Amino acid sequence: MVLDVHGRLRAMILNGELPPGSVLLQTEMARKLGVSRTPMREAFRLLQEEGLIDARPDQRARVKAVDPEDLDGVYGARIMLETLAISVTAKSLTSEDLERMSESLQRMQELVGNNKPDEWYAAHKDFHRIATRAVGTQLERMLASLAEHSERYIRLAELGAPGSDARAHQEHEALLEALRAGDPAESARVIARHLARTALSVMADVAPEYEPAATRTALGVVNSGQSRVVTPSASRSAARNASASP
Repeated sequence: MVLDVHGRLRAMILNGELPPGSVLLQTEMARKLGVSRTPMREAFRLLQEEGLIDARPDQRARVKAVDPEDLDGVYGARIMLETLAISVTAKSLTSEDLERMSESLQRMQELVGNNKPDEWYAAHKDFHRIATRAVGTQLERMLASLAEHSERYIRLAELGAPGSDARAHQEHEALLEALRAGDPAESARVIARHLARTALSVMADVAPEYEPAATRTALGVVNSGQSRVVTPSASRSAARNASASP
């Protein structure tokens, strides 16, 4: 029950039905959704942990506005961690993995404009998850948490930049092609630019005066390090050469 209530409120915030600044009262929202105050209280707690609302002791909460520092930090971290994960994964993807990514990408394209955002995000999540699947459990959890946190910003980018769907699709196609070629450096470059474009697009719309230092620095680090991406086989070869040296 709690997760269902949380999911419904979260969707209302992300799709703009409850815009930034909206005042939320537990009693009123419980009545509106036809639930008791207990699951509503827990749902409010989860939304506050996600940074979507600012809850207060008197049970009054407010939908939070976009925090440019949060946006910059999330995407700076995503660029660094996701490029790492994709670089590690690029050489190990199987033909079945690549086919599943292609199917997810096709599904995303079919759902554009169909007013089924949850289905689109499920396909989008699967596409990115496969591309980073070779990392350990801890990094996988971190990536999933950052991706979840990013959903609000992705939706804002779509609303604020007409045609962004087509651009994002091209970038996803470019990533898939780089992974098919088994090219870690190109895969890292594509995903870094893809993530940075989303962050900078939203930033330009909601806080054009803010300098997104984390996002730009992360992008610069990835771009400057492309030629030095080390694959597992290259790392083993280097280790053997080093041990053979006098």
